[in-house]
Amino acid sequence: MSSDYEFSDDDGDYFDDEEMIDGTQDSEAQSEDDMDMDAFGDDFKVTPKGKCKSYEIEYESLSQSAVERLMQKDVDHICGIFGVDSGIASLLLRHMKWNKERLIEKYMDNPTAMLVAAGVTMPEPVVTSTPTPIRTHSSHTTPTNTSRRPTRATSKLMALASGSKSKSPTSSPTSSFTTPKAVKTAKSEEVFVCPICFDDSPGLQTLALDCEHAFCSTCWTSYVGSKVRDEAEHCIRCMAEGCALACPDSFIRSILVPEPGAPITDAAQEEENAKTWARFQELLVRHFVGCNTSLKFCPYPSCTNTVSCPAAASKISLTTVVPTVSCGARGIGGQAMTQSQQGSQLGIGGKEHKFCFGCPIESDHRPVVCGAAKLWLKKCRDDSETANWIKSNTKECSQCQSTIEKNGGCNHMTCKKCKHEFCWVCMGPWSEHGTAWYSCNRYDEQTGVEARDAQSKSRASLERYLHYYNRWANHEQSAKLALDLYAKTEKKMEDMQITSALTWIEVQFMKKAVEEVDKCRMTLKWTYAMAYYLAKGNQKDLFEDNQRDLERAVEDLSELLESPIEAENIPTLRQKVTDKTVYVQKRNEIVLEDTANGFVEGRWRWNVTVDGFDDPTEVAI
Repeated sequence: MSSDYEFSDDDGDYFDDEEMIDGTQDSEAQSEDDMDMDAFGDDFKVTPKGKCKSYEIEYESLSQSAVERLMQKDVDHICGIFGVDSGIASLLLRHMKWNKERLIEKYMDNPTAMLVAAGVTMPEPVVTSTPTPIRTHSSHTTPTNTSRRPTRATSKLMALASGSKSKSPTSSPTSSFTTPKAVKTAKSEEVFVCPICFDDSPGLQTLALDCEHAFCSTCWTSYVGSKVRDEAEHCIRCMAEGCALACPDSFIRSILVPEPGAPITDAAQEEENAKTWARFQELLVRHFVGCNTSLKFCPYPSCTNTVSCPAAASKISLTTVVPTVSCGARGIGGQAMTQSQQGSQLGIGGKEHKFCFGCPIESDHRPVVCGAAKLWLKKCRDDSETANWIKSNTKECSQCQSTIEKNGGCNHMTCKKCKHEFCWVCMGPWSEHGTAWYSCNRYDEQTGVEARDAQSKSRASLERYLHYYNRWANHEQSAKLALDLYAKTEKKMEDMQITSALTWIEVQFMKKAVEEVDKCRMTLKWTYAMAYYLAKGNQKDLFEDNQRDLERAVEDLSELLESPIEAENIPTLRQKVTDKTVYVQKRNEIVLEDTANGFVEGRWRWNVTVDGFDDPTEVAI
């Protein structure tokens, strides 16, 4: 494997670092490094990879070349049924969004209309027949003259009709259409002028499709490059106005990629054309993936891998599982990892590409299902800053519960909606304050206490939302600081090697601990989103108990990682970190498994309407 994004045809499974240790190596052929790795494996007992857990889903990672093979398989299937070449079959499939069954049905009904709609052939010209003028004859015209004129006209029309029929193709519509090709259209006796750039050079090379709309090769190259690079078009039409003929892949390749052995005229331009052709192929793959519900492109920058997950292709499946998948690649595509990252595999640059297959969220949002996760993100975008400002700067009228902002120094407030007058400090009626308009010392009045209680009830929803949002945002911020934690941990790993007899393999327990903390913080972050929408009851109490245990364990492990390293305490620290890492991993699995089993069993009840679930009953929040 030469890079993070190149995989062999046999690559079907991808393993984490700990899964690389399977214990099947020959004991007689073990090297010193293998012995060190075995010693490290004693700290973390790794079970062999088997059946997926309840919170996992089966999927397959595909490289761009693998997706291209799937595309070619569909093209060959259509070629075998319709008897057309691959260029026509590819254009037909793209027009029908790679729906083979729908394409076959439409093509069998009307092949001509299908070929025209896909831009394979030109539409047949509509012939409008001119009616023959009717001549009037006087009564003294002889019958011979009257009969001769229509006879000549009729014979002439029949001759024209027979001539036109002889030129029309006699074969079926499928066999009569050919793939558009580049043709030379400039004639020796005429001076060709390009309709785009008005170039009339004698040796001008011109290209045209079957529509015979000829343009110079330079304009074709610029047009195709602009469509592919700037507009991300995978279906490129003829440049002529009103012409819907589509350029086949062979025509585009002949424009962008020179033939083998051809002389190099402009190296920079040919390099740019090669990038354009690679981008065009990527666009074709993206279109194929976008039309197939069981495929999804990796959202990470510059990554060209695809994930196949048929189990999460339907909406109903998203109510029982969170389809978290990985494309199999690591790091940022097109960027070289630093030497330290290459040596230690630490840092954000080496993180695995994980994302949700069922929704646009580009991260692992287990344990909450896609519908509730999207509701939470929308609420956070809309309400988080607004809610904080409202809490800090406003109060509710004790009569109509309207939100009021104080814009002056006087405590005498008047609600503009219901005209209720009250004190801003104690929220009691202003009529009971007597002449003390600018001060309030009546905090114990019954009416003031009732008003404050009413305001507290009206703000219960806001306080509840901020409770969950602040904790969700706290774990999100901690996850963003993971890069600093990776760097600190790597420095500590180097110090351990200097101050003790541990090897680089033996200090990997710190790396494992950091990765587990990062993973568990992502789980904890989304548990608060799920808890916000869960209805009150025993199931929610059990969920929050598991959440509490996991959060406590994560904080304890984080504290161990932040503790200073002393040479005499390294063995003890190693044992504590290893034990706590295993415990945190188990607590995380308990949260994920219990939540996933609850979705399958239908145990969870929501206090809002979530896509795919029944409407909630009247529950107290």
